[in-house]
Amino acid sequence: MLAKLELVILSFCLVSQILITSSASNGRANSLESVPDLEKAMYLSVDGYPCVRLLNLSGGIGCANPGHAKVIAPIIRFKNADEKLAHLSPAMLVSFDEMQDFFFRASNDLNFSSRVAGVLVESVAGYQYKPSGFSPVQKFPQAEFSPYKDSNYEWNPAGSGIMLNRYDFPVFLVSENSTSLLREMAEKNEKQNEAYPLDVAEFDLVMQTTRVGTHNSESCLKGQSCLPLGGYSVWSSLPPINISSMKAPKPILLAVTSMDSASFFRDKSLGADSSVSGMISLLAAVDALSRMDGLNELKKQLVFLVVTGEAWGYLGSRRFLLELDEGSDTTNGLNSTLIEQVLEIGSVGKGLGKGVSTFYAHSQGESSATTEIMRAFEVACDSLGRESIKIKKSNTLNPGVPPSSLMTFLRKNSSTSGIVLEEFDSAFTNNFYHSNLDDISNINSSTIVAAASLVARSLYILATE
Repeated sequence: MLAKLELVILSFCLVSQILITSSASNGRANSLESVPDLEKAMYLSVDGYPCVRLLNLSGGIGCANPGHAKVIAPIIRFKNADEKLAHLSPAMLVSFDEMQDFFFRASNDLNFSSRVAGVLVESVAGYQYKPSGFSPVQKFPQAEFSPYKDSNYEWNPAGSGIMLNRYDFPVFLVSENSTSLLREMAEKNEKQNEAYPLDVAEFDLVMQTTRVGTHNSESCLKGQSCLPLGGYSVWSSLPPINISSMKAPKPILLAVTSMDSASFFRDKSLGADSSVSGMISLLAAVDALSRMDGLNELKKQLVFLVVTGEAWGYLGSRRFLLELDEGSDTTNGLNSTLIEQVLEIGSVGKGLGKGVSTFYAHSQGESSATTEIMRAFEVACDSLGRESIKIKKSNTLNPGVPPSSLMTFLRKNSSTSGIVLEEFDSAFTNNFYHSNLDDISNINSSTIVAAASLVARSLYILATE
């Protein structure tokens, strides 16, 4: 199903490179035999991942050039920038540890941000050098979609919110190989006495709307200068639903997970723990269930939903429910009134502690259906016969379910019976939620396997009762 929302990514002409003009080539001038040789001597290509501009109905967030021209600026380290800003508009070289402080200052100090021509963020050199935490989204991500009023609750203690601001300069995360080169050039620039350093960065991109006056998603889409943020969510069922059957339909047991993530740098939205861990667990559970005999004898219809775009206003789950209401062909065979229980698999890649994988069941209040899901978890856990997997109820002092697709179902129908399976109790244990550092080093594969086993058995128990 095609999922769309009023949040758009600007169409832009983008070469994902930064060209560095270096004075180091001067000594090689005598060996140059052609214009291409001269160009190779003058320019070094630096690979990078851009921060992009996104638009919604009220304006824009993210990064973009202030105009339509390329940005060319001398490279200066952020920590030494103040003494140079009086006569330069530099390309700031920012270490990852400094990134949050830099963007806080850029958001709150107009005089400072107006002097910034561009930003080059250094890569983290290996997982052992990761900061203790970095999450560029809010402390309560997407609180406006919460089914309860406590929007100040901090599910994401590491959250800074810097990704939700607007920056009128280009920003790139540079590769590890390029980081050391840029550090050398910045240091050389800072040692020079010239008013204008010789080593400069050329941001070889234009990231802007193509027409004047298209400053929000509505005008931009009408002007055809941007594209809607969209994608395909996927659903399937066990056994396959026979839409021509004359038998009364069974109640639906809906298992949900998310397939994508977000980050400050769009092409580095890995989401290893925040989304992928749950998706892998559900897919593994589906694979196990599909190999069982007697699926036609189940008392409930198993339906599996993998949604996209949840990081942007729960785009996928909202579209799914809309198409259910409209009776769309993409949801043929499903009926929202038949959904009896919802089980969502959230972040499950970091639940391991002292050799035990512990998971928490979050619900929005108690009902007979949620009690049934919790009991199925407990029976499934016992049936595994291992002390290494545990299931617990979330803290009763929590305001409700954590940020999840279940929020969409609850906002549409507050009586929806559902549980979100997570690796955490009262706050995220993932300190890199929706950041480029949420990579494979941030998860434990054995915990994902444990979650898959727990989910598969729980779904079977629920579907047979």
